[in-house]
Amino acid sequence: MLENCKNAQERWGGVSQIIDRWLHSRQLLLVSFCHLSEKKEIADGDREAEASVRTLCQQLVDYVSAGHFEIYDQLIQEGQAFGDAEGLQQAKSLYREIDATTDIAVDFNDKYQETDDLESLSKDLSELGVALETRFAAEDRMIDTLHTAHKNQLA
Repeated sequence: MLENCKNAQERWGGVSQIIDRWLHSRQLLLVSFCHLSEKKEIADGDREAEASVRTLCQQLVDYVSAGHFEIYDQLIQEGQAFGDAEGLQQAKSLYREIDATTDIAVDFNDKYQETDDLESLSKDLSELGVALETRFAAEDRMIDTLHTAHKNQLA
């Protein structure tokens, strides 16, 4: 039994570090988003704004990709390893919420990654902000349901 606990700690203890790095990238994404959202007007040819939009797009794609291709898989595997059927069921519902926001993030990236036309940026940032708020809340609940809930079993 002690060996099983040790293996669980070795296997799932590292998930906390992965999640911490991902949440740090979320924080950087939010800083970029807020910095850009604070601009009242963006003039045509505003190179600083254009660069900020491209930075935001890259951070957005990196963050969303890490969630879909790394974090969610780790959380699901952890829930499966602990036989957490209820948590896994909740995760399915949360994943649907998260997935609904992915299209908004991808559309934003596709629109602004390669353009200098920032005319509708303010409106699009507002829509993206709502989607990110929904996404972050669902991701936090997923982390709580499939990772934090098992922390005592790792100790």
